[in-house]
Amino acid sequence: MNPLDILKRTPKTNCGECGYPACLAFAANVARSGEDPEKCPYINLEGLDMSAQEKTGLEEKGREHDLQLIQHLKEKIAPMDLSNAAQPLGAFWSPKDSDILSFPYLGQKVQLGKKNIFLDGREPEDPRDQILLYNYVHSGGGREPDGNWIGLESLPNSISKIRTLKVYCEDRLADLFTGKTTQDIISLCNRIPSRLDNESSASVAVFFQVLPMLPQYILFWKEEPEDGFAAKVKILFDHHVLDFLDLESLVFSAERLTDRLSFLADCNS
Repeated sequence: MNPLDILKRTPKTNCGECGYPACLAFAANVARSGEDPEKCPYINLEGLDMSAQEKTGLEEKGREHDLQLIQHLKEKIAPMDLSNAAQPLGAFWSPKDSDILSFPYLGQKVQLGKKNIFLDGREPEDPRDQILLYNYVHSGGGREPDGNWIGLESLPNSISKIRTLKVYCEDRLADLFTGKTTQDIISLCNRIPSRLDNESSASVAVFFQVLPMLPQYILFWKEEPEDGFAAKVKILFDHHVLDFLDLESLVFSAERLTDRLSFLADCNS
């Protein structure tokens, strides 16, 4: 598939809602790296009938791109002194395993080394988890979270990620919570390290500890049909969050939290 063929199907407005700064960059990543074409909310896919072979090829390109990035990140952390990095990241380091950092990730145990990662004793199935975790360690830590919560839109250069967060995280969580009682939502959230905020005016407000230095604050408002208000979720981040993750990994961490809650809800159904 040629990038120009994809570009012709985009609005060519460079709106950034797909997560890329320009339509051409988006089209190139669809054609060469296996990016999902539907990440552009305005793309015209009418008449585009990719063969199974083409779809497989795009998936393989995407995976190859992720694996290359993982290798790049491994090379970046190779010279790090993990014993010094442990405390700023909220991780555990032992002289017995000098090249390993241990820390929780959405209630799962991470053992991250300079050559591999294990999540609850297994290699992560999705390479994006490895990218997220290596990025977290490579940050080396920063200013500790202090409870000053902001929306993604308050972070610099985030305009291209706002829709991604809404569609893949906030809207999904709103759908997941709708129809459940407040107690059912709280019980679901409690299956991941979290803390209820009883002082919020939202229907349910929960602090989640995604990574040791990466809290996320989820606010849920129930629908109010009589007033014309649909159910809504807002995800907030600590204002120092970019000390620990780049924007791409930050949005993916929220997506992973959403995935985890959805999985746990399915287990209960």
